[in-house]
Amino acid sequence: MAVTRNRQSLLPPDVAAYIAERTAPPGEVLVDLQARTRELGRVAGMQIGPDQGALLTLLTRLVGARRAVEVGTFTGFSSICIARGLAPGGTLLCCDVSETYTAIAKEAWAEAGLTDVIDLRIAPALETLRALPPDPVIDLVFIDADKGGYASYFDELVPRVRPGGLLLADNTLWSGRVVDAAATDDDTTAIRAFNDKVAADDRVESYLLPIGDGVTLIRKF
Repeated sequence: MAVTRNRQSLLPPDVAAYIAERTAPPGEVLVDLQARTRELGRVAGMQIGPDQGALLTLLTRLVGARRAVEVGTFTGFSSICIARGLAPGGTLLCCDVSETYTAIAKEAWAEAGLTDVIDLRIAPALETLRALPPDPVIDLVFIDADKGGYASYFDELVPRVRPGGLLLADNTLWSGRVVDAAATDDDTTAIRAFNDKVAADDRVESYLLPIGDGVTLIRKF
């Protein structure tokens, strides 16, 4: 999971605050997890915000997800939000390469009573995804990992998502750099290419939400 800068809302601060005041609060486990993650320093910018977390839980419930996959887990905030929205008996597969950061996640999962719901795989995500059965049985996907890998993760996951299933990709506005012609760094270039790829794919329909750093909602036909 790449680190370049802290996450910042593209919304005016007063509008962001207004929305936050009318969004389901994260609860004690997630508040404590936020605090512990901040202690890590600059890398804490990889953690999603409470507004995105509330959206993840809501969308997971809306699609009635029982099988979910997360690519990029970090300290576990998003995984808890997804797991809380799963239908009874549902499971979440988490892909990450860091034992250090996911050790924090595992403690938070235990505190949230979600240890039995989440299956963590420590390995390059592409290896984990390619080893999954090819059947289209996944209900929901959340991608929030290295930006250069987004297109490859998408290619592996779309065939495995059921019709009507949902894929979500984070950081797709990349602090607005996607529309800055002077921004030619690898991450910005990769996000632009991913956004264009999704928009042109006739297997899906999508919408880029200006929440947080940009979240693309992708529904498979």
